[in-house]
Amino acid sequence: MKIIIAPDSFKDSLSAEGVAQAIAAGLAQVWPEAELVQCPMADGGEGTVESVLAACNGELRSQHVQGPLGGTVEARWGWLADSRTAIIEMAEASGLQRVPLGQRDACSSTTYGTGELIRAALDLGAQRIILAIGGSATNDGGAGAMQALGVQLFDAQEQALPAGGLALARLAHINLEQLDPRLAQVRFEIAADVNNPLCGPHGASAIFGPQKGANPEQVQLLDAALGHFADHCAKVLPRDVRDEPGSGAAGGLGFAAKAFLGAQFRAGVEVVAELVDLDQAVRGADLVITGEGRFDAQTLRGKTPFGVARIAQQHSVPVIVIAGTLGEGYEQMYAHGVNAAFALPAGPMTLEQACSEAPRLLRERAADIARVWRVAARG
Repeated sequence: MKIIIAPDSFKDSLSAEGVAQAIAAGLAQVWPEAELVQCPMADGGEGTVESVLAACNGELRSQHVQGPLGGTVEARWGWLADSRTAIIEMAEASGLQRVPLGQRDACSSTTYGTGELIRAALDLGAQRIILAIGGSATNDGGAGAMQALGVQLFDAQEQALPAGGLALARLAHINLEQLDPRLAQVRFEIAADVNNPLCGPHGASAIFGPQKGANPEQVQLLDAALGHFADHCAKVLPRDVRDEPGSGAAGGLGFAAKAFLGAQFRAGVEVVAELVDLDQAVRGADLVITGEGRFDAQTLRGKTPFGVARIAQQHSVPVIVIAGTLGEGYEQMYAHGVNAAFALPAGPMTLEQACSEAPRLLRERAADIARVWRVAARG
């Protein structure tokens, strides 16, 4: 019996590796003879670096960079020396996790630190850079990251623009003369589960600005500022990518990565699955177990269980989901390769309890699944 264990992290509770270990422990109680293959997963948000390094034996590096509100933070990133690949989680440098709830400021937050991480990867000789861009605190169109890489943004008085998306409304011209020439030799990929355009009612500001601290008036101002930035980018760059899927990801960092770096946009779970070679692992398996904190209709937008189920479906391997909670519309996933789904709590429980007791609950649910599967196999 070969079982692939390929979950995402459970936010505020366990890393993907921790979830996989707990599920494996529960299965082993009932199936001590089973071959249990752990493949921690992610979809481009927090935990992407950790998941990939756990599977690929990569190196975890750290760098002191500018945080989203200007202070210094220590940001971790991943390095795969054999392929000279850097895996950068923008949330490490520029994420909401870096900003207390009452201090969120979509108007002035910056991706500059993410650009500094890219520069660190260039210094190490990276030939491929994967940008995992979930969980951002920013709405600056990626301007800060590009400034860290040498792009100069000036107002009408030839003064450098300050940080933040709102300042882009004053942009008068862009100078690319100082853009780091090493960027042209690097293959960039964006790993994300967001396909919004840069501007408009479905754009970065309108959809994600409020959770980053923007009020309705600021959302309108930010949307106009990003449009103004895109207008000027179109004057100095070969393509206008503002309306392409993913340009609105991470407050517009997706736009800058595409426009300035020629980045290819891919679903985050596809990138991670490729790096950990999930397709090869699933071949010949009898069962795949995946999971995430909340399993609902949003999973269809490219979250980890959706990506894992697609791969398993190609090899006719059944898939079971273990989730912290089952939300509205989760049944839609039954048409996309998922065979069954289970929530962790066995009875009434607060979110805090569920998070603190997640290892035990995962072990118990996994053991229950193993018992049912063994009975079904005998029949």
